[in-house]
Amino acid sequence: MKKLSLYLILILFLLSLSVQAEIKVGSFPQNVEDQYSKELDGVDVEVWQNNLNVPWELIFLSESSRALITERDGKIIQVIDGEIQDKLYLELDINARGEGGLMGTAQHPDFPEKPYIYLIYSYQENGEIFNRVSRFKDMGDHANSEKIIIDKIPGGRNHNGGRIAFGPDKMLYITTGDSWNREIAQDLNSLGGKILRINAMGEIPEDNPYDNSPVYSLGHRNPQGLAWHPETGDLFISDHGPSGEDGLRAKDRIKVVKPGNNFGWPNKIGHFENEEYANPLIMWEKATPPSGITFYQGSLFVATLRSQSLVKIDLGYDENKFHVKKIEHLFRDKNGNSTYGRIRTAVVGPDGYLYFLTNNRDGRGSPRPGDDKILRIKIEK
Repeated sequence: MKKLSLYLILILFLLSLSVQAEIKVGSFPQNVEDQYSKELDGVDVEVWQNNLNVPWELIFLSESSRALITERDGKIIQVIDGEIQDKLYLELDINARGEGGLMGTAQHPDFPEKPYIYLIYSYQENGEIFNRVSRFKDMGDHANSEKIIIDKIPGGRNHNGGRIAFGPDKMLYITTGDSWNREIAQDLNSLGGKILRINAMGEIPEDNPYDNSPVYSLGHRNPQGLAWHPETGDLFISDHGPSGEDGLRAKDRIKVVKPGNNFGWPNKIGHFENEEYANPLIMWEKATPPSGITFYQGSLFVATLRSQSLVKIDLGYDENKFHVKKIEHLFRDKNGNSTYGRIRTAVVGPDGYLYFLTNNRDGRGSPRPGDDKILRIKIEK
């Protein structure tokens, strides 16, 4: 009887923990319905590159004739005057299982005077997967001289975050995922489930919101997009919603991030009026998973994976806050028929084009002839 009582107490204790850990779901903050446009009148889509293997990031170097493409298996391809070079710019021996691998890249804000390229990639050590950001020196036709900038970011087969970018303040921002260990998103001693902010040398800025910490914002699940509003300078990010946690699915989000914001994952998701946690600007009811984002011609463009569209978001701004005026899924109809499939990121080129990268060879898509591709469009205001 005593053993049975202890067993019942243990069960009740575990049940109480599961109740305490339940994710609270708030409302959908936007007041507009998604629209769909499979064809764009007056807009030509050009294939800029094809036959790539899961391209994750594209950057145009300050000399506009050069560009770099990261592929998730560890290769960096250089493009000069629109032509892929035969010699690989860099190849890393990394852990490229699941969603991990070679992900984001960025150039030093003072490039080419300071000729450094930054990469975030996954690696394995003693059976554990981590992510790190390293700096490499640009040598023209290749890169070398790795210097680790920040290390031991929690990693896994899924939820690695992986986008890096220098902001208007010349600080390096890094998105990190919860690596399917959702509790770390609320742990200020963990680098997972965060937006990190460091300087170009890997040092912690004195004006970060938490003392002696690279954490800029917390409570994120799997953020994969970074962009700054061209007029206000506000930081926008994209973040993936649940994939079965507590029976929840979808609820992918776009967020406007202020220093020190806690967006509540995994305690809450969605919009709440009590302001205990920061709220998203957009939360989708259907699975969208947004990845890379950029501002172009005054709108926010969001590359999406499962919804297989390039989303154009028109925004308004008044009373010191943003509101959503229109959400339009490009290259997809309302029945889910997509022209180009999964899209990993969108990037503005120095030539005025908007470039976007397909990811139909990432293990979750259906490859089309010539995949993966980098396509480009030019939209006039």
